[in-house]
Amino acid sequence: MLKRFIPTWKIESIYDLTPQEVKNHGIKAILTDLDNTLIAWNNPDGTPELRNWLKVMREESIPVIVVSNNNHRRIKRAVERFELPFVSRALKPFVRGINIAKKRYNLKSNEIVLVGDQLMTDIAAANNAGIRSILVKPLVKSDAWNTKPNRMLEKIIKNNLIKNNKMEKSWRHSLDDRN
Repeated sequence: MLKRFIPTWKIESIYDLTPQEVKNHGIKAILTDLDNTLIAWNNPDGTPELRNWLKVMREESIPVIVVSNNNHRRIKRAVERFELPFVSRALKPFVRGINIAKKRYNLKSNEIVLVGDQLMTDIAAANNAGIRSILVKPLVKSDAWNTKPNRMLEKIIKNNLIKNNKMEKSWRHSLDDRN
């Protein structure tokens, strides 16, 4: 039952991912959640760190595609300044959004990774779709009202996974970092 919540990797931040590391793992495109993964849910303007990370990924021809449960208008408003493609109403933990991204951008399951800050939606969706996943720390400690119930249940699941040695307790700074 809890197996569906185990991420492939667990790192501090999406900004820790480097093009070389991504390529070394055969990843050709990064699917990412929006709120508290790519940008803070309460700061749609993003940060200089985000802009720099996106620039580096573009220079290395690694597409970054937002796959979010948010509606089209909300995502468009948040990512249009960064010129990012996106899939709205992804319905994570279901595979709808991932499958749309795979088809739209002609991607294979072994070429993509989903990065997200929630076990209950992002990691479960990746596992349900048979793709690799990266759990990141939420960018800010607060959440939108609709995420708070998931966080309570997620804490129980995360503690159980750590207790049973199914997930590392500490956060890495790269995919290959062995704390």
